Amino acid sequence: MLLAIDTSAGTSVAVVDREGGVLSEVIETDTMRHAEVIGTLIDEALTVAGIEVRSLSGVVAGMGPGPFTGLRVGIAAAKAFAIGAGKPLVPVVSHDAVAYDRYEAGHAGPLLVVTDARRRERYWTAYSGVDEFGLPVRLDGPGLARPDELPHPDVTRFDADVVPAGRLGMIAELRYANRLPMDADVALYLRSPDVTPSAGPKRVTA
Repeated sequence: MLLAIDTSAGTSVAVVDREGGVLSEVIETDTMRHAEVIGTLIDEALTVAGIEVRSLSGVVAGMGPGPFTGLRVGIAAAKAFAIGAGKPLVPVVSHDAVAYDRYEAGHAGPLLVVTDARRRERYWTAYSGVDEFGLPVRLDGPGLARPDELPHPDVTRFDADVVPAGRLGMIAELRYANRLPMDADVALYLRSPDVTPSAGPKRVTA
């Protein structure tokens, strides 16, 4: 049983079970309130699922791609929760959850998942389809581009406002059950943050 957290777009938290599926999923679509709502959503997801922390086997973190400020909130929350609960952290690429959701909904063939990167740019990942376990197969990306420069124009495109944490968790469950490798514990910011370190104190002259 896993707690899954993603803040690469909106904020999404879910509790999933390999056999029972998605037991709870709570979502906040506002992309400016990650830090304000993450704690409440974690508590709500566990309460709705009727699960105590000790029943969890791990914590899934959506690793992006996503804007620096929002994405780091979810990753930090997932890592802090995992450490506090004494559970392993399981990293999963966020776009994979969107693709998995579309394929489960009936989409067949190649797919381009797109999310808002702000600064008039978009994050994208292209998928060729699903593997023998029903998991999405990445063809290209994740990447960053302007809206008019997105690759694979001949591929069906899906713009996502939020990453479903329930699907994120189920990807981790399926990978574990089939002994498939997990993603790297590396946040996919894909560009530098807006804030840069100071170059040092400024000289003051009279």
